[in-house]
Amino acid sequence: MTGTTARSVLVTGGNRGIGLAIARRFVTAGDRVTVTYRGEEPPAGENLLAVRCDVTDGEQVDQAFKEAEAAHGEVSVLVANAGFTQDRLLLRMTEDDFTSVVDTNLTGAFRVARRAVRGMLRAGHGRIVLISSTAALHGAPGQTNYAAAKAGLVGFARALTQELGARDITCNVVAPGLTETDMSRALTPEQRRELLRTTPAGRLGRPEEVADAVAFLAGAGYVRGAVIPVDGGAGLGH
Repeated sequence: MTGTTARSVLVTGGNRGIGLAIARRFVTAGDRVTVTYRGEEPPAGENLLAVRCDVTDGEQVDQAFKEAEAAHGEVSVLVANAGFTQDRLLLRMTEDDFTSVVDTNLTGAFRVARRAVRGMLRAGHGRIVLISSTAALHGAPGQTNYAAAKAGLVGFARALTQELGARDITCNVVAPGLTETDMSRALTPEQRRELLRTTPAGRLGRPEEVADAVAFLAGAGYVRGAVIPVDGGAGLGH
């Protein structure tokens, strides 16, 4: 947070898991936070403005921003976190399996970033953080769709960084590894053991640890187009 001024923060997919941890981190810092959700609402009692929004629908994205702006002012921090998986081996993957994952994870980030940048350019300030995955950096069997979408966020962030030039608007990427979320809880014990075997930290990450990296980037003005892995060393810089 800059000085004592509360920022208007929008976190897509902020109703649970990593997104909710990120939203809570900003609330704790004194910011005014809007979260979007597509399915279940955030838990009751959270100090959040919750807006139903499917990031694959441009009109819903625009409406979510309008509601955030009406309640909290122009969005100055955007965290594009909304996403989902549809894992299948390539030979069994349908075109819809591929395009639906890309539309949410990559094109959804494009939609919200494009909408956010309009206000950021008017204000002359802004922070955009895209939530990718270590799958973007080293791949994973059955995730050609997800890995492609999450890798696309890296190129998107770096191209946007070039476009924004000297303006005080940054775009960076956080790439979580295996984290304690609904997705990781669905793993079999064998899958979990194998993933932990290749993780130097020897444990899963916590959503709050991903939020730490996001909070840093939301305040860092000279970090641009960066990819920060939060993976316990599993990628070792890949």
